[in-house]
Amino acid sequence: MRFFRAILFLIICSAVTSTVAQTKAELEARRKEIQKEIASINSILISTQEREKSLLEEVEDLQLQIKSTEKLIRVYNQEANLITQNIDENTLKIDRLRTDLEQLKNDYALMIKQSYRSKNKQNRVMFLLSSASFFQAYKRLQYMKQYANYRKQQGEEIQQKTIELQQLNEQLFAQRQNKEAILADNRKAKAKLVDKKTNLDQLIKQIKLEEKNYQNELERKQKAIAKIDQEIERLIKEAIARENAIAGSKSSTRFKLTPEAKALADNFADNKGKLPWPVVSGIVSTRFGKHRHPIVKTAMIESNGVRIDTEVNSNARAIFEGTVSQINKIPGANIAVMIRHGDYISVYNNLAEVFVEPGDKVFRNQDIGRVGINSSSGKTTLFFQLFKNLNKLNPEVWIYKM
Repeated sequence: MRFFRAILFLIICSAVTSTVAQTKAELEARRKEIQKEIASINSILISTQEREKSLLEEVEDLQLQIKSTEKLIRVYNQEANLITQNIDENTLKIDRLRTDLEQLKNDYALMIKQSYRSKNKQNRVMFLLSSASFFQAYKRLQYMKQYANYRKQQGEEIQQKTIELQQLNEQLFAQRQNKEAILADNRKAKAKLVDKKTNLDQLIKQIKLEEKNYQNELERKQKAIAKIDQEIERLIKEAIARENAIAGSKSSTRFKLTPEAKALADNFADNKGKLPWPVVSGIVSTRFGKHRHPIVKTAMIESNGVRIDTEVNSNARAIFEGTVSQINKIPGANIAVMIRHGDYISVYNNLAEVFVEPGDKVFRNQDIGRVGINSSSGKTTLFFQLFKNLNKLNPEVWIYKM
């Protein structure tokens, strides 16, 4: 029964250790991901340092930095809590090992003392010769062998537990050092966060003093966005009508699909939530849909897609296999490339340079053009949209972890 309990205990300990190790690895991966995101944000902001920014743009930049720093602090806290838990568990294990080791040493000392009293060969021989029968002598010989083996086993167990205790102590020391390093990094991140929030509060106070002026500025930007969105919708409608005319359909709102195009569309739909980003790295600066501005509450922001700020000279890449439907110059947004995936269309707008031509077959993650500078913000920004026929889709639902 004890044997089965011991086996069960080992299985549980192994499962817990595996879960902890997995959680530790996940937290480390998450921390590195956020640190990479922060580096990307800093790189993007550095590229616009020389340009004079409005207070609203400064607020948007600070909010991005604050949001990513808060995420990093949360992960630091989770890592520190996990290490504390591991330290507590190892401390308990060390206490139990010390108790077991002390008991083993006491038992071993007593056994050695008893063995010493009858250690000479004459005593052992007399013990055997005094047997009442051959069978009893055989049993006594076996007992003596078992006793010797037990002594050896006890000595090996003491040695093993001593090594295990040393290893746990070393592990505990390393964990405490790791925790101190994480707490030090966390303190630095918190100090930066306090500074950024102080700056943000000051900027918001300034904006509040001239809220009407900033509302007008946002309305002008919204009109420009709406104009670009309307042009994209018009071009898609024309593309549907043009391609349907070739296929013998009069519809200008829905693509007529061949069996191959329908299979491609179904495959695209099956990848919802798993599609790659249209840039290697970037930050979403404008979300999809209609929402109130976070600072100037009287202003509304609406977008048919997302705007992704990325690093200078970054390339846009196709999110899925398909065919380049059309390439157009969009006033106020450089060049737009539209890729058809059955009756789905992905739109890559504000490209300064294009690497593909209409009719080209493209594959997933293929570079299709170089992202241009957003004239209003001075940042390298991709305007990205998704449609099913003329229906606007939220890219954040389709793109992995957007």
